Order: sequence, then structure tokens, then C-alpha cells
Amino acid sequence: MGRRVALAVHPGSGHGTAARIAGTVAERLRAEVDHLDLISAATPQALRDSVTACRSAGLDALVVVGGDGAAHQAVQCCAGTEVALGLVPSGTGNDFARALGVPGSPGEAVAALLSALRGGSYRTVDLGRVDGDDPGSSRWFGTVLCTGFDAAVNARANRLPWPSGPRRYDAALLGELVSLRPRPVVVDTDAGSVRVAATLVAVGNTPFYGGGVPICPSARPDDGVFDVTVVGRVSRIRLARILPRLRTGQHVRHPAVHTLRATRVRIEGAAGTTEWPVFADGDPLGALPVNATCVPAALRVLACPQLP
Repeated sequence: MGRRVALAVHPGSGHGTAARIAGTVAERLRAEVDHLDLISAATPQALRDSVTACRSAGLDALVVVGGDGAAHQAVQCCAGTEVALGLVPSGTGNDFARALGVPGSPGEAVAALLSALRGGSYRTVDLGRVDGDDPGSSRWFGTVLCTGFDAAVNARANRLPWPSGPRRYDAALLGELVSLRPRPVVVDTDAGSVRVAATLVAVGNTPFYGGGVPICPSARPDDGVFDVTVVGRVSRIRLARILPRLRTGQHVRHPAVHTLRATRVRIEGAAGTTEWPVFADGDPLGALPVNATCVPAALRVLACPQLP
């Protein structure tokens, strides 16, 4: 096939699921490609160094066994390069894989990736880029950047040892309701600005976060724009009424919810307000203010089923 592939495994993903299936994934890949590099990196920087070394040898694809955290780190390695990313979802949320149409079963995901490798089937998708103050400090994200209530939920979910899967996010959500406090923010975009006492702001390159919650239900990773969802001031009771709509995407019809489509987004809190944390792909990115840009066709991926 003339293909060189690297396989990176995040052993802690899915409470050890990634580690349990790593050997099988490696065996199936090894039987199909000319050269397989195995990457075991304890830190994000070690992963980047390993992928860079493989890339200098002519790497075609990086296959990652893990969840959204592992995918987030892999995106940092592959964005803006010719190295295609392949995902074998085995984490808690698997939201990036879901948005790319990757089968939820690890076995089916590997079969789809092998089929793509055999046929040389690739596609490009957009990414979000978070621009820092220092040169070289930009970070990429594939799914959703969020701040406010949902970022607090994400932080709490990361601390919970159980339950697993989407139920972990549901438990964290209920826990954060008691400390709900809308705060004044400015969401400035190339499509207009929103000044509002906000409960949360979500910037979606893809629809999902939190294990399949379509917070930005119309977002697509191949249309060159973000979908932005802003939930304004709501009480705990009103938010509790909105929450069931999140799983269906019907929350965007609520009068407290504002939506925008934009290529550039800046979110900042009003002077004197407590800083809100910022998360992207489920990883912490600091606090407000934050600047994000949608970069079209920034990532090459192994083609799985047609994008939803």
C-alpha cells in the first residue's frame, strides 16, 4: 500500500478501554500498512515530538486510540500538515469522532479507517484556532469552545471518578446548577456583537460536546464558519427547563438563547467581573478574554462514513 502510519494510544481513555484494545488495533493496522510506528507519549509535548520525528520519515496518517482529550492533542500535531488523522473512539465523550461520522464501535472504526487507507480516501475539515498573546501559543480545537456554565460543568466532569460516559456530564451539570450565576459578557464577531448577561457561550466547529449534546446543532466542520450559541440570563428553574432540550437541539428556540454564524469570535467579560474559565475539546484553555478563528480545511482526516 505504500503507507506509513503512526499509532498513538491514550491508555487512560474510557477507564482503560483504550489500553485494552490497543494491541488489537495495532495488529490490524500492521497487517495493512507498510510501516507502523507505535507512539507512547506521557505528555502532549512528547506526543508532538514523536509525531514530528515520524513526519520527517514520511508519515501518511496518525491513528489515535482514545477520547476527545487524546484527539485534541493529536489535532495539535496534524493541523496544517499533510498527515491525516484517524480516530478510534474509546473515551468518555468521543464528540469529535461522532461529528466526523466515525463509527462508535472501536472495531467498526478500525475497519472504516483501514478501508480509507486502502482506497487513499481523505477529506479536509475546518478547525478552530485560539490565538494567544505570545507567538506560537495558538491552540487548535475540533469540537466546541465554551465558557460559563458549560465550562464549569466540564471542569467538574473531569474531576468526577464516576459515572462513566454521558452520565458523568449529566451529574456534573446538576452539581453546577446550585452555583449558577449569569455574568455580563461581550461576544464580538464578524457577524455582529451580543452584549448580554450570559449563562454560557459555546463556539461550535462541530455540534457536540459533553458526550453527544448538540449545543450548536447546525454546526458543520466543513462550512468555513462557527456556529455560536449564547444562553442569556436564566434562573436555575428556567435553565432546568431548558436542559432537557439540549439533547435534542431544541434549546436554540428558547427566547433566552441567541445564535450567530461567524468566522471570528472574541469573548470577554465586563470589567470587574470574575474571570470565567474557557474549555475547548474538553481541555482547559485558561480564562476570558478569548479569541477564536475558524480556519477552513485546516485538518486532513481519514474518510469515514459521510459527514452528518
